[in-house]
Amino acid sequence: MTLDLNDDHMCYVCGKDNPQGFRLDFQHPEPGVLTADVVFSKHHQGYRDIVHGGMMSMLLDEMMVNLAWKEGKPSVTGELNVRLKKPAAVGEKVFFEGRIDREESRLLHTSATAKNALGEILASATAVCVRIRQKS
Repeated sequence: MTLDLNDDHMCYVCGKDNPQGFRLDFQHPEPGVLTADVVFSKHHQGYRDIVHGGMMSMLLDEMMVNLAWKEGKPSVTGELNVRLKKPAAVGEKVFFEGRIDREESRLLHTSATAKNALGEILASATAVCVRIRQKS
């Protein structure tokens, strides 16, 4: 698949020019691993003072596909599976980690977790990311 995907820095999760987005600061401590942390605000909630599950899902997805791009493997999410295990509180720092678990032809099998300061897993995800070819 050949796509013309251009980064205008307005991604809601990682776009540095998006004043309403998260503007995540990623760390790439070793090959196959990406980390970031977030403090969710009141406008990210579902129920009172609990982070909306869709917000958690969006950040887990970003951890996996952004890692692929950082490692020179341009990809898009083909399948995403999320498990919400414990509620994340508004104002609580959440630690995200994404991993590339294995590669299979054009497919990257990835995983991600969201943990609280105690190391408890709040949410986890797996994804199958499909490698793409960028237009020249």
